Amino acid sequence: MKAENIEDIYELTPLQKGVLFHSLYENESQLYFFQQVYSAPNLNIDVFEKAWQILVNRHTILRTGFYWEEIENPLQVVYKQVKLPLNQYDWRNLERVEQENQLESFIDSDRKLYFDLSQACLMRLTLIRLTDDYYQFIWSNHFIIVDGWSDSLILQEFVQIYEALSNNKEIPLAPTRPFRDYVDWLQQQDISRTEIFWRQALQGVKTPTPLTYIEKIGQSPTQEERYDEEIIKLSSTTTQAIESFAIQHRLTLATILNGIWAILLGRYSRCNDILYGCTVTGRPVDLDGVESIAGVFVNTLPIYVKIDIEQPLLSWLQHLQTQLVETRDYEYTPLTEIHGWSEVPRNLTLFESYVVLENFPISQFVKNWGTNLEIKHNKVYYRSNYPLNLVVYPDEELLIAFSYDSKRFEIDTIAGILKDIEMLLQQLIINPNLQIKNLPFLTPKQQLITSILEKEASGVEVFQI
Repeated sequence: MKAENIEDIYELTPLQKGVLFHSLYENESQLYFFQQVYSAPNLNIDVFEKAWQILVNRHTILRTGFYWEEIENPLQVVYKQVKLPLNQYDWRNLERVEQENQLESFIDSDRKLYFDLSQACLMRLTLIRLTDDYYQFIWSNHFIIVDGWSDSLILQEFVQIYEALSNNKEIPLAPTRPFRDYVDWLQQQDISRTEIFWRQALQGVKTPTPLTYIEKIGQSPTQEERYDEEIIKLSSTTTQAIESFAIQHRLTLATILNGIWAILLGRYSRCNDILYGCTVTGRPVDLDGVESIAGVFVNTLPIYVKIDIEQPLLSWLQHLQTQLVETRDYEYTPLTEIHGWSEVPRNLTLFESYVVLENFPISQFVKNWGTNLEIKHNKVYYRSNYPLNLVVYPDEELLIAFSYDSKRFEIDTIAGILKDIEMLLQQLIINPNLQIKNLPFLTPKQQLITSILEKEASGVEVFQI
């Protein structure tokens, strides 16, 4: 660490502290690892590299490393000058099938390549040339510096910079603020007011919502975690119908998916009171210019909902939206603090599943700008430390995915849950005033039914449908 190259030093946010702790001590290279894969024809490599370097120069968080050894409170260090890590490969001499196999192999190996969190830039780009005018590029970064919102922000800015450089025009970007401004804002918040809200919001919750009814029977306790992903893509017609329904009834897509997941958790856990996690953007509305700051703001909060099975689905969702909006003023609160204010013992997790609505409408913003840069978003990979994660990717065709620990859940069970979600979305559009108790469910898996019957005597309050 050369002092003359240091621009700033300040503390971590509570979320960053938690990510740093888990990353250092869980010995898992793929934890908190983001990887996105894109394809692009007719790419100007010189402009590509220059545009990304401008982004590194523009955003302090992309020039940030972390220092934690021999100090009580870890620090993040912003460097003045950092060169973008860019690796380039030329595979034009390979046959197409060999290119595809090698690409999959490379993507997998890149996920296992550990980020040294003390380094000055915790992201890397890989540019692979497949033909004279066609490329794949892989953008990998650590969650401790940027979240999904920031990834989308950075890519949008990249496209704008690339287009401006390609046409010898002025780069059309307004000034941004450093991530430190958010850290300073956090330190000014009244934690006592926050504590009152969360104690009331979680009053009466003593245990997390169980997932035992949908887990594998006879799991091996020694088997290592292995995360898989199962995805469904809704048609553009269904996606448009959901969006129109949401607008008509003044609901957000996030509310609809949160509500459906809560209802399904009630079904699968046999409980009326549900506790799950909800990932929020975490960007405070009273911090001017916050929408242009790159960094990690996102937070996962516990959502405790009561399911009244006599209530029509639409009115219940409208009530849920009010509840979700109320958490907005407190969404910066560290999850560890919330856990301590709840009645759930520290040796238990608050929840084992969460819902996240990602901000990756890449095809939309590229199309809307009418840009000549034809980048296509092929896939995204992210690992968290929760066993069951419902991830929604808004686009012209809505993608709904589960990232899950295959040690604990069968692929057939996950596929059945995705079918349940799709069916409930269709039911919501067709008959929004249907009582929750009359909602249909698939999941005909005999193993699940048998498991429920075997565990019915456990004393858990039964969700009667």
